[in-house]
Amino acid sequence: MAVTGLAAVLLVIALLLVVVSTVQPIARKLELSETVLLAIVGIIIGSLADVALRSSHTSAFNGIAEALLDFPLNSEEFLLIFLPALVFQGALAIDVRRLAHETGTVLLLAVVAVVIATATIGFALYPFAQMPLVVCLLLGSIVATTAPSAVAGIFRDIGAATRLTRLVEGEALLNDAAAISIFSILLPSVTLHKAIHLGDALISFVVSFVVSFVGALIVGVVVGRLTLVMMSAIASSAAEITLTVALPYVVYILSDEILGVSGVVATAAAGLTLSVYGPSTIRPQTWLFLNQLWQQLVFWAGSLVFVLASMLVPRLLVGMTRWDWVLILIASVAGLVARAAVVFGMLPLLAWTRLSPPVPTPFKVTMVWGGLRGAITLALALAVTENEHVSTPVAHFIGIIATGFVLITLLVNGTTLRSLVLFLKLDRLSPIDEAMRHQVLSIGLGNVCTRAKELGDELGFSADASRSVVDHLARRAEEEQAANEFDRALSDIQRVNLALITIASQERSMLLDLFRMQGLSRRVMETLLRSSEAAIDGARLEGRLGYVRALRKRLSPSLRFKAAQWVHNHLRLDRPLMLCMAERFEMLMVAHFISISLTRFMHERLEPTLGSRIGEIVAEVLSRQRKLLDEALETLRLHYHGYAEALENRIFRQIALRLESEEYTTLLSESLISDELSRELLKELERRRHRLVKRMSFDLRSGIEDRLKHAAIFKGLPGAELHDLATTTSLRFVAPQEVICRKGRKMRAIYFISAGLAESHVAGADVLYGAGDLIGAQEALHGWRCPGTIRAVQFGHFMVITASRFQRLIEDYPVVLENIQNILRKREAGERPIALLPGANRKVEDDAGKDALMLLAPKSQLPPAPETKE
Repeated sequence: MAVTGLAAVLLVIALLLVVVSTVQPIARKLELSETVLLAIVGIIIGSLADVALRSSHTSAFNGIAEALLDFPLNSEEFLLIFLPALVFQGALAIDVRRLAHETGTVLLLAVVAVVIATATIGFALYPFAQMPLVVCLLLGSIVATTAPSAVAGIFRDIGAATRLTRLVEGEALLNDAAAISIFSILLPSVTLHKAIHLGDALISFVVSFVVSFVGALIVGVVVGRLTLVMMSAIASSAAEITLTVALPYVVYILSDEILGVSGVVATAAAGLTLSVYGPSTIRPQTWLFLNQLWQQLVFWAGSLVFVLASMLVPRLLVGMTRWDWVLILIASVAGLVARAAVVFGMLPLLAWTRLSPPVPTPFKVTMVWGGLRGAITLALALAVTENEHVSTPVAHFIGIIATGFVLITLLVNGTTLRSLVLFLKLDRLSPIDEAMRHQVLSIGLGNVCTRAKELGDELGFSADASRSVVDHLARRAEEEQAANEFDRALSDIQRVNLALITIASQERSMLLDLFRMQGLSRRVMETLLRSSEAAIDGARLEGRLGYVRALRKRLSPSLRFKAAQWVHNHLRLDRPLMLCMAERFEMLMVAHFISISLTRFMHERLEPTLGSRIGEIVAEVLSRQRKLLDEALETLRLHYHGYAEALENRIFRQIALRLESEEYTTLLSESLISDELSRELLKELERRRHRLVKRMSFDLRSGIEDRLKHAAIFKGLPGAELHDLATTTSLRFVAPQEVICRKGRKMRAIYFISAGLAESHVAGADVLYGAGDLIGAQEALHGWRCPGTIRAVQFGHFMVITASRFQRLIEDYPVVLENIQNILRKREAGERPIALLPGANRKVEDDAGKDALMLLAPKSQLPPAPETKE
C-alpha cells in the first residue's frame, strides 16, 4: 500500500535525517565538506525520485517520490523555517568582542562585496544573455550571497586560523540581508516590467538598507535584552532554553512581517546580544546545554536545507542547453573577479586607514576561493521560478544559471578549498603558539612521566610492562625540550602579554565556576565577567596597559551607581544607592577572593612555563591591582563591618554547600550511597541553598550618627542635633582621580571625609585631605568659590552636608567653628601633609620622594601629628 499525505512527508523527513547522519562519517573519511556531499546526495535523491515516478515498476514508492519532488514548502516558507535558526545559531556561537575588531572587514565583505558582485555579474551577463539588464542584475543579487557553513566546516576540520573562520562567519551574518534587500528592490521591476534607473535604484537600496539595518539592530538588541530579563526572572533551565528557541522566530517575524525591517539582521542582533550577556545571565550548566542544543538543531536544519534545496536541482536544470553552460561560466568568472576585486582592492584601504586590522595575503586568497553558494541562493532562484508574474523565459534563465552557479562553486571550489588551505599552510600554528606548544609539552610530559612511574609502582605493574611506556614519555619530553625555542621565539613583552591574557582567561573560568553557586547576584557576575573579557581584549590589543585599564574600570563607579548616588543626594531616595552598594560590596568581595586564587595560579602554573622573571612582572601587576581592590573593599568594611561579615559568611556557606554537593555526587559515583539516599541528601541541600537566595538587606545610613558623634569637628554638639544632622547628611563614595569639586565652582556642600584621601593644588602648594577633615568649610562660610580642583587620591567614603545646613549649624553652635580652628592649629604645628582648609599653610617637605610617598600612602600609614600644649 502506498504511503501518502502527512505520513509521506514525515517519512521523507525521517529518511532524510537518516541520510544526513550517514553522510557525516562518510564525508570525514573522504576528507570532503559535509555540505558538498549533502548537495551531491540531494541531487541524487531528486534524480532517483524523478525516475521512480516515471517507472511503472516502483509504484509503491510513488507517494514518497511525490513527497520528495513536491515537498509542501515554497521558497518563502523554506526561508521562514530555516533561515532564523541558522542565523541565530551563527550569531550565538561567535565571539562578539573579537569580531568587533573586524567590523570594517565584515561590513565590506557582507555589504559592499554583495553590491559589487551583483553589478559585476549582471553587467557581465547582459551582452550575452539576451535578457534585460534588470533580469541580469536580479540574477546577480541571487548568486551574490555566500554559504559559510561549508567553508567554516572545512576550516574547523583542518584547524585553520581562527581569525579566518571568524571573518567568514561574521560575513555570513549580514550578506544574506544585503542580497535579499537588493533582490526585493529588483524583483518588482521584473514582475511589473518597469524600466529601472541605476541612480534611483542605488539611492533606494542605500536608504532602504540603512533604515532596515539600523531598525533591525535596535529591534534585535531590545528583544534580546528583554528575553534575558525574562530568563533572569524565570530562573528555570527548561524555560530559559525554551525562550531561546522561540526568540529567533519571534524577532524575525516581528521585524520582517510587522515592522518592515530586516529579519535576518534583527535575528543576528538578538543572537549576538545573547552571546554577549548570556554567560553572565544564564547558569553555566544551562548555557552549555543551550549551546549544545542549538548546535544539534542547526545540524538538522543546515543539513536538511542543503538536501532539500539540492533535490530541486534536477527540476531547475530541465531544458538546459550548451549555451547555458557558457552563461554559467561567465557568471562564475565574474563572481570570482568581483570578490577578488573587493578582497584585494579594498581590504588594504581599510588597513591603511586603520579601520580594520590588516588581512594577510593567504587569508585573502582563501576568502576569494571560498565564496561558495548554497541553499539561500537556490531558495531565491526558486522564488523567481514560482512567481506567476515572471515570464517563462526569465524564470528558465534564472533557475538554470543560478543552479549551475551553485553547482560550480560547490563541486569545484568546495572540493579544492581544503587543499588550498593546506597548500597555503593556514592550518599551521603561529610562531608564538608553536613555541608555546613545545614549552608546555616539555614541562607537561616530564610531569606525566614522573606521575606514570609512581602510579605504576603503586599499582604493582611489572617493570617490563611499565618501562616502555615511561621511556616513551621520557623520549617525547626530551624531543620537545630539544625543539623548544620558547626563550628565543618570544620577547619579554610578548610573554608578559601572553601571561596577562592567560590570567584574564583563568579569571573568567573561575567566575563561571563560581556562578554555579546559587545566591550570587547575576548583575554582579555580569559585571565581573564583562570586565574579565575586557581585560582579555585589553591585554591582547594593548598589553599590560590595556589589562590594567580594564581592571581599573571595574573598580570605578558605574553609570548606574553614579545615577543612584545623584538620586540619593538630590532627591533623598536611598533605595537605588542601597541596591548599588550591596552589589558593589559583593562584587569587590568576590573579586578579592578571585585575586587571591589568581596569584596562586600565577605562581603554580604560569611561572614554571613563562619563567621567574616574567612571573615577577606579572606578580607586580597583580599586586597593584589587588592593592586597589583591597583599598576599595576596606573603605566599605570600615563603615559597614557588620554587613561585610554577614556577606562573607553567606558566600562561605554557599561554597560549603557546593563542596557538600560535590561530595554526595562522588559518593554516589563510587556506589557508597544509593540513588534514594543521594536524592534525599541533595533535596535537603537544595532547601538550605534556597534559604541563601534571598537578598541581604543593606542599611545605607548605618552608623552615620555614630561616626558624626566621634568626629572631633562635631565634638560638643547635643545628641538631638547630631541625630538631625545624620538624617540630613548624604553619602558619597569616590574613586581615585574622581573630581569632587572643580576650580572656580561655587561650593554648594561641604564634605566630611570619613575614609580616604583627597588632594588639590592651590597657590603653588599641594593640599592633602585625610580622614576627619572637612572639604569646603571655609568656602561655605564666606561664600567663596573653590580655589583649586579637588580630586580623590584613593577610594573614599565622604559625608555630604549642604552649605546652607552647615552655615546654620555654625550659627546655632559656635563650638563647631572652635573645633575647626583648634584642629587647624594642631595641623599647622605638626608635620602631617594634610591641611584642613584650602589655602591653609603647611610645612613643605624638603625630601620630594618622601612627600610623594606620604601623598600615596593610606591614611593609617601617615605619621601622627604631635599634639601641642594649650
